[in-house]
Amino acid sequence: MKLHTYYRSSAAYRVRIAMALKGLDYDSVFHHLRRGEQAAEPYRSLNPQKLVPALEGEGAVITQSLAIIEYLDETHPNPPLLPADPAGRARVRSIALSIACEIHPINNLRVLRYLRTPLGHDEPAIEEWYRHWVAEGLGALETQLSRSPDTGAFCHGAMPTIADCCLIPQLYNARRFDCDLNPYPTLLGIEERAVALPAFAEAAPERQGDAEA
Repeated sequence: MKLHTYYRSSAAYRVRIAMALKGLDYDSVFHHLRRGEQAAEPYRSLNPQKLVPALEGEGAVITQSLAIIEYLDETHPNPPLLPADPAGRARVRSIALSIACEIHPINNLRVLRYLRTPLGHDEPAIEEWYRHWVAEGLGALETQLSRSPDTGAFCHGAMPTIADCCLIPQLYNARRFDCDLNPYPTLLGIEERAVALPAFAEAAPERQGDAEA
C-alpha cells in the first residue's frame, strides 16, 4: 500500500495512527502542502481534490481520511476501530465527524490562505479565526465526553477508536496555534493515554520522513 501524506496534515495523521494501530506496512509518498506539491501531476489525476491523504492499494485509490480508516477497519478488522454495537459505532462516528467535519475544514491550510489572500486578513486575525473555531469545537466535545458514561480511557471505552484517531491530530494542531487547551481536561486525559501508546508515537508528525527540522 502507498499512503500519500504530509507530516503536518492532521487528516493524514489520522490515517497513520489507524495504520499503526493495525500494524500495517505501507510506503509513504510525501507531498509538501505549503509548496503546493499536491496540486501537481500525477497526484492531481490520482486525487482531483488535491488533498492528502490518499491510499493506493489492492487496485483502488481511496481518498478522505475517515473513508480510508473505515476501509482499513473492514479489510483488516483486528484490532477494531469501531465498537461492535450499532449505538457505539454511531457515537464514535459522531465524535470523529465533529472533528473532521466541524473543526478541521474551516481551519484547513487552504482556508487560512484564502483568508490571507485574497481577503486581506493579517496574521493576528487569521490566528484568532483559528482559535475561535477550535474553542467552539473542542468546548462542545469536552462537554459531550465528560458527561457520557461511554467515555473511558479513550473517547469510547478502554481502547482507541476512529474518534481518537481524529482527536489527537486536532490537539496537536491546536498547540501549533497556541490554543488554550486547559479548559478541556477530559480531552487532555485521553491524549495523555493515547500518546503513550507506540502506535500514536509512531504516527506523530515529527517521526515522519518529510518532517522539517
